[in-house]
Amino acid sequence: MRSPACAIFLGYFAALCCKETFGVYVSSDNSNVEVHEFGEAILSCKYKLEKEHPVRLEWKKVVPNGDISFIYYNNTLAANLRGRAEMIESSIWFKNTTRADSGKYRCEVTAPKDNKSFQEIVIDLKVLVAPGVPVCDVPPSAMSGTAVELKCRESEGFPVSEYRWYKNGILLAVNPAPNARLTNSSYTVNSASGTLQFNTVARMDTGDYYCEASNGIGKSQKCAVRQLQVDDLNVAGIIAGVVVVALVMLFCGLGVFYAQRKGYFSKGNTSGKEGSQKMASQNENEFKHTKSFVI
Repeated sequence: MRSPACAIFLGYFAALCCKETFGVYVSSDNSNVEVHEFGEAILSCKYKLEKEHPVRLEWKKVVPNGDISFIYYNNTLAANLRGRAEMIESSIWFKNTTRADSGKYRCEVTAPKDNKSFQEIVIDLKVLVAPGVPVCDVPPSAMSGTAVELKCRESEGFPVSEYRWYKNGILLAVNPAPNARLTNSSYTVNSASGTLQFNTVARMDTGDYYCEASNGIGKSQKCAVRQLQVDDLNVAGIIAGVVVVALVMLFCGLGVFYAQRKGYFSKGNTSGKEGSQKMASQNENEFKHTKSFVI
């Protein structure tokens, strides 16, 4: 049989342990809410009090950079929510959600007369958005044997989109068969980043390409078809061009050498000097004639 002192001690100890449980208690029916864009959503927040008395209810949103913005304060909704949201007791009813509403929301209840006077809960709201039309970057031409990268990206969808590439209307496998006869097996498709990478492109890769973005929300979207033309390197043409240029330079050099041997450049310089001397002599005679006339 327990002594009265032991019972008193146990009761006191239990009171100390349970003191914090006597007070305001906040809960939610759903702490992770997902809704399609422009749909309705309820951020549920309920509370129980140790004593019935007025409380202060506030809703705050944690923005991506860590700052806090008031959603419901002093019994008033934020200006950007008026007309498309309203309070249902301590919960928020979104009548028309937008992608900008995604984020973490805090429901805070302050009960000054309770032993535990404050508690909060966090509710995560995710607004699901269908993908937008992706932008594709496909080079119009390439030489066989070179590395070529095709890019595809869209930034509107949530969750983030995955990508698939098509050639001539046929889906390209993420992992191509290594010994395929009609397909270049050197390519890789990154469904997360949207890239189609050819390690060594070949003539068989010539065709019309487009990519498709999807995230399970709404319809998938695809970019406009772009053509990629792959040509073989014309080695014979390059060699012929080099030979022609070399022959032209050779003939020009031989022509200059022949002209120097014949003295065409020397005669031109001599005749130039003789013309200059003749002009100087004529000017001197004219000066002497003028001087005699003056005398």
